[in-house]
Amino acid sequence: MSSHATASTPAAGTGATAEVELAIGGMTCASCAARIEKKLNRMDGVEATVNYATEKAKVAYRGADVSVQDLIATVEATGYTAREPEPPAPSPTADGGQGDTAEDDPELTALRQRLVTAVVLSVPVIALAMIPPLQFTYWQWLSLTLAAPVVVYAGWPFHRAAWTNLRHGAATMDTLISVGTSAAFLWSLWALFFGTAGTPGMSHPFTFAVSRGGGAGNIYLEAAAGVTAFILAGRYFEARSKRKAGAALRALLELGAKEVTVLRDGRQQLIPTADLHVGDRFLVRPGEKIATDGTVVEGSSAVDASMLTGESVPVEVAVGDAVAGATLNAGGRLVVEATRVGADTQLARMAKLVEDAQNGKAAAQRLADRISAVFVPVVILLALATLGAWLAFGAGLAAAFTAAVAVLIIACPCALGLATPTALMVGTGRGAQLGILIKGPEVLETTRKADTLVLDKTGTVTTGRMTLLAVHPGASTTEHEVLRLAGALEHASEHPVAQAVAAGAAERTGTLPDPEDFVNVPGLGVQGVVDGHAVLVGREKLLAQWAVELPEDLARAKEAAERSGRTAVTVAWDGEARAVLEVADAVKDTSAEAVRRLRALGLTPILLTGDNRAVAEAVAREVGIDPAHVIAEVLPEGKVDVVKRLQAEGRSVAMVGDGVNDAAALAQADLGLALGTGTDAAMEAGDLTLVRGDLRAAADAIRLSRRTLATIKGNLFWAFAYNVAALPLAVAGLLNPMIAGAAMAFSSVFVVGNSLRLRGFKAAD
Repeated sequence: MSSHATASTPAAGTGATAEVELAIGGMTCASCAARIEKKLNRMDGVEATVNYATEKAKVAYRGADVSVQDLIATVEATGYTAREPEPPAPSPTADGGQGDTAEDDPELTALRQRLVTAVVLSVPVIALAMIPPLQFTYWQWLSLTLAAPVVVYAGWPFHRAAWTNLRHGAATMDTLISVGTSAAFLWSLWALFFGTAGTPGMSHPFTFAVSRGGGAGNIYLEAAAGVTAFILAGRYFEARSKRKAGAALRALLELGAKEVTVLRDGRQQLIPTADLHVGDRFLVRPGEKIATDGTVVEGSSAVDASMLTGESVPVEVAVGDAVAGATLNAGGRLVVEATRVGADTQLARMAKLVEDAQNGKAAAQRLADRISAVFVPVVILLALATLGAWLAFGAGLAAAFTAAVAVLIIACPCALGLATPTALMVGTGRGAQLGILIKGPEVLETTRKADTLVLDKTGTVTTGRMTLLAVHPGASTTEHEVLRLAGALEHASEHPVAQAVAAGAAERTGTLPDPEDFVNVPGLGVQGVVDGHAVLVGREKLLAQWAVELPEDLARAKEAAERSGRTAVTVAWDGEARAVLEVADAVKDTSAEAVRRLRALGLTPILLTGDNRAVAEAVAREVGIDPAHVIAEVLPEGKVDVVKRLQAEGRSVAMVGDGVNDAAALAQADLGLALGTGTDAAMEAGDLTLVRGDLRAAADAIRLSRRTLATIKGNLFWAFAYNVAALPLAVAGLLNPMIAGAAMAFSSVFVVGNSLRLRGFKAAD
């Protein structure tokens, strides 16, 4: 399995710290990963995390002391393979759903061939052992003929790994399987050739528990072949499931366009997307994917960004708007100027965040790793103790031996090693599909503890731009006429309030006329002539300069708007006040629903803003936040102090923000949720990144994180419970080794299957 990361190798002799991600080969269980991690961490200046499920090692090292080749040599000296990162090869499908067949994975193909061999040959061996009427005169010799290829050829990966580990003075679950199956097979050979088991007409019944006896006439070929087949089946389905678990990340990497039509020297030229440079202009036709992040310089269209944001509604874009690579042009022809290429694009950064999160380990998994590392030697000692105890209590050698083999096989800690990584892989991958990027496993624990959610107002709860919200026309005019005349005049102004009025007027009335004699009156408003009318738009003071007074109904409308924290814009023409317009930073349509969902998750929302209290309380009322939970008129640097104060009160604080001024507070919060529509600084500081600017995604992110954590804990519980419950049964002789092998394989498949349920997680409607 290949991995892809950026390895920055400092020059020799420098003290700089670099990171590299290595693809590890040959791992078969969590204890393998623990051994490699332990060996790497013993090197000077090295901090390593090895993930069994992703088959990767993430290593931070000091260039003055260690090189990448040194790291690889250490892994190889431990008995495994390692290689430097390489770009991911294109998978057969972009959706990751059908690209999970064995045909595109040599390791999976080889594993499947061994599994098919094992199943075909083991079934008659097991049938002969379990059904006495099938035991014809020389049945035991047919069993040997069929079982030998299973134990030797199909089980070869276990024996090879056990031998490698033995040479390095270590033991893993492969050691348990190899010792158990080999012991059963070799005992059977002894009984057939030197005991009485080879006698023509020999028969013996199959029992689920261990039967006492001398052993010279007993063969355990069905245990050796059956255990090998069951464990190979578990490995095969586990490997397929691990591929499915990582499918979301592979699909993410495959989303981008492969080729792009670039405009150079006045000509259209089709080139690979990888050859694009910042500043290049490229053409995007309707139905094509946008090749890379950029800014629209020609045309307008609707862009479907659902593959990045999870948002199903296309976004309208025009000249000057930013677009992201891998999104789909659903409407008109666009010319885009590239602003980010390669690893800097939003898609690449998303993939990197997801991959980093998948390579991390939750605290619970670190405990499981430590247990797995000592578990195998303990189990071998327990198996020897079981053998000795059975012999001491007068049982036959065969019975004692069978009980010991059952202990070896049932105790494999495979499920422990898969419990966290598979859930993380599926959870973070599914999050990426929904536009939710989880930075690491430690984030999951924080989402469970969070009880207070601090919401930045501007750009988070509100749109972050001024919008025309209401029009109050006087008795002598209509809304259409007010908007047509006021909008025409405001269109010529650069002021944000004026632009909000102009945009709202154009949207509601269509094309606006051109003003004449336009004059901008600083601090008060604008004046000019539109369609022959002398028009004034601005503060009430501007009208007063022209001796125009507001009638009582318009004065009341102005006062009500200002009480709500909105900006009141007065309009007059031909010497008479005609209307009052309300302009404000509009609350997003989804914010009230988002606050309701966050409350349902047990979080107390607090609105934090630098705006005045009247504005803040008006927004809070609109979205359903208690005015007592509004913290207003806070300077950017004061946001960190607010978070610290809440933490000092014993709260676990989550914060949602999108601006540069939110970055420090996001970093200070126990859980930082950054809106992906905001600044890079905010995204870097956040623990969770919400690719779309919809606050409802915050509720989905917390739900997904909590569900992933619950899955991890459920997996670990069942993995521990399985070993704790099964070992005493094996020691007591209540488990036939073949049944033990089937149960062990099932535990791993169960854990992976439980993790795959996270693929069905859906964002709330």
